[in-house]
Amino acid sequence: MAIELLNRELTLDIPSTPPPSTVNGDVFGRIGSLETRLARSSREIEAAQVVRYRVFVEEMKATLSPEAMRLKRDFDSYDDICDHLLVVDNAIEGEIEDQIVGTYRLLRQEVAMANGGFYSASEFDIEPLLARHPDKQFMELGRSCVIPDYRTKRTVELLWLGNWTYSLRHGMGAMFGCASFPGVSPEEHALALSFLHHNSLVKDQWMVSAKPDLYRKMDMIPAESINPRQALSAMPPLVKGYLRLGAMIGDGAVVDQAFNTTDVLIVLPIAEISGRYINHFDVDGGRFVS
Repeated sequence: MAIELLNRELTLDIPSTPPPSTVNGDVFGRIGSLETRLARSSREIEAAQVVRYRVFVEEMKATLSPEAMRLKRDFDSYDDICDHLLVVDNAIEGEIEDQIVGTYRLLRQEVAMANGGFYSASEFDIEPLLARHPDKQFMELGRSCVIPDYRTKRTVELLWLGNWTYSLRHGMGAMFGCASFPGVSPEEHALALSFLHHNSLVKDQWMVSAKPDLYRKMDMIPAESINPRQALSAMPPLVKGYLRLGAMIGDGAVVDQAFNTTDVLIVLPIAEISGRYINHFDVDGGRFVS
C-alpha cells in the first residue's frame, strides 16, 4: 500500500542508459532553457556556493564558519575534491552567477579515500557498509539545493539525470548521502521518520546506522497507526524522490545543529535504479533530447 501510494503521488523517470546526446562533454541534458552540467571553473563553483548560502543560511537558518558568513558562500574543504553538478537556466540574462538555480556536490569513493574519507562519515558509521561491498564503488551526493522558484519536477529530473549519467560514466555501484528534514527536533517529524523506519529501512548487506553518540530514534509511531498518505505529504520532496528511485534509509537520524536540520542517510544501489526505471525522460510528448 505505501509503495503503491508513493508511485501514484510522485513520477520521476530515470533512463536505464543516458540518452546518446548527453554523453559528450560535461552537459548531461537539457529541458527547455534548463541545462544540467558540471561546473567548469572555480568561478562557477563559487557561484554554486552562493546558491547554497541562499538556501541553507538565508532560508534554512544554518550557521556556517565566520569566513563563510562574511563571504556569503557555503564552502568547506570538500568543495576542492568534489565535482559540482549544476542546473543552469540559460534564459536568464546575465552572468553565470545569475543563472545557476540548483546544484549537487558529487564525491567518488576513490577520491574520498585519497582525501580523508566521505563527508557523511561525520554522522553515520559508513565504514562497515563500504567494507561489505569491496566490488562496488560508492558515490556520495551532498549539498543538494534548488532556489525556491525552481523547485519543480523538471529541475529535479535534470538533477537526477545528471547524477545518473555521472554515476554510469564513472562506473559507480551505489549512491548515498544525507537528506535533511528542517529543524533540530526529530519529534516534529515523527510521522515521516516512523514511516521511513517501517517501510524503507536498510537491511542485510546494506545495513548502516547513525553513529552511536549521535543516534536519534526514528521509530516513534507504530506502523499500524501511520497514514501513508499523510506521512508522504509530511516529507521533503527530495526524500520522496529518493524513495521513488528505490532508495533505502539508514537506521537512526542525526541532528545537525549547524545546518538546523535532522538528517537521515539515503542508500541507493545503482542496480535498483537501472532495474526499475527504463524509460527516457519524456518532455512535451517526445523523448528527451539535448
